[in-house]
Amino acid sequence: MSNPVKSRPSFSAAGRWKTGFDVALRTVLVLAVVVLVNELGARFYHRFYLSSQTRMTLSPRTLTVLHSLTNAVTVTLYYDPKDEFYQDIVALLNEYRDANKNISVRTVDYVRDAGEAEKVKQKYNLPGEADSPNAPPGKNLIIFDNGKRSLVIPGDVIAQYTLEQIAPEDPKQTKPEFRHKPIAFNGEIMFTSKLLALDSPHPLKAYFLQGHGESSLTDQGNYGFSKFGLALAQNYVQVENLELTGTNAVPDCNLLIIAAPTVPLSEAELQKIDRYLTEGGRLLALFNYASVDRPTGLEPILKRWGVNVMPDFVKDRNSATDDIVVRRFSSHPVVNALAQLALQMIRPRCVARVDWQNPPANAPQVDELAFSSDNSVLVGDPATPPRSYPLMVAVEQKPVAGVTTPRGNTRMVVAGDSIFLGNYCIEAGGNRDFVSYAANWLLDRRELLGGIGARPVTEFRLLLTKPQAQQLRWLLLGALPGGVLLLGWLVWLVRRQ
Repeated sequence: MSNPVKSRPSFSAAGRWKTGFDVALRTVLVLAVVVLVNELGARFYHRFYLSSQTRMTLSPRTLTVLHSLTNAVTVTLYYDPKDEFYQDIVALLNEYRDANKNISVRTVDYVRDAGEAEKVKQKYNLPGEADSPNAPPGKNLIIFDNGKRSLVIPGDVIAQYTLEQIAPEDPKQTKPEFRHKPIAFNGEIMFTSKLLALDSPHPLKAYFLQGHGESSLTDQGNYGFSKFGLALAQNYVQVENLELTGTNAVPDCNLLIIAAPTVPLSEAELQKIDRYLTEGGRLLALFNYASVDRPTGLEPILKRWGVNVMPDFVKDRNSATDDIVVRRFSSHPVVNALAQLALQMIRPRCVARVDWQNPPANAPQVDELAFSSDNSVLVGDPATPPRSYPLMVAVEQKPVAGVTTPRGNTRMVVAGDSIFLGNYCIEAGGNRDFVSYAANWLLDRRELLGGIGARPVTEFRLLLTKPQAQQLRWLLLGALPGGVLLLGWLVWLVRRQ
């Protein structure tokens, strides 16, 4: 009888050592990857953004400006790469460069490349540390240079922020904490306006009438017009205040702005404005409900041009407030780009075209632009059945054969509300865009009627208290690798048996 053959063990000593080493090595590698990912996340990715600027798409207006650009422009990004909007700015500038090869982009990291940063400071005469002992070593800037002129955009205007309350790390803490939350990315607005400014040696001139209770261009309150003035500046329109007192006439300018006077204009001032329009001036006139019972004096002048500013304001019965969301527009260059947007107006007055039975010779063309809903009424005449009311008009005097005017051909935009362009409401809907469309049509810059809006920033942010963050850290650094290690040990134990 032969001796039975001895079975070989499943694992030799060498095999067991090899398997154990393999499991240990894999565990260490997984642990190293987890630690590395968490370290990178802790350093660079405190939050992330998923928004319209993730994939940059240039607006028609920007593309028009870029296609007309023939001079070489160098854009220097003098920036800290750790800034939260740095990658968005780089992506946007790359789109500009791809659309026009005359644009070149260079980046200078002033934090890590002191030598190159000093060269940029000297070339563009930027303020340095010596100018302010308490100043940081650098400041984020975007510099546009065409070889003859240079324009600088501060990095702090690239985005708009709002204050947001955050949860305290200590639940017992009673003092509220806040942070600046980004809500809009203004890169394209800023960059295109600088390219436009570089291409034009002198900005267009506009005057803003003062002296009759109008809000100021420097007023940053809810009803001020500081943001309105900024929107005009971004369209390369230089705005100055104007008073028509004494012998002052309307000076040589490209645009006159009359924004909601609350005190009637004098007869002498009205005559000067009437003469300005007759000579071919351009006018942006804004009324509001405050002057319903106190005419400004402009109403008869506008009526001769075919515009009826009615002494009443419109109420939309579909709205529980005095706000009117305007979604109905006619076909006109001022409002064509607003077809997919909406205006938010506050108690707007009805501004309509005069229904002439026998229009005068060479009568101007008057187009009603924006309308309330069909369920609207005039507050002073509630018995009238609801219907849609016009809220703004555009006026254009076509050229007349044999007749020339000193200022060109008259153009006007007359709106029944001014509050919708004040600081509090200008960011709502397409209100800010309306400023650009109206100004560029009045200034006869048709190539710029494609709009640019601020890109909204939608932020997805995981808010954790300090204890929660510690628990998550131990979960990632301990539980997950430990689970892998435990699973490997169990596999080894089963296979050994």
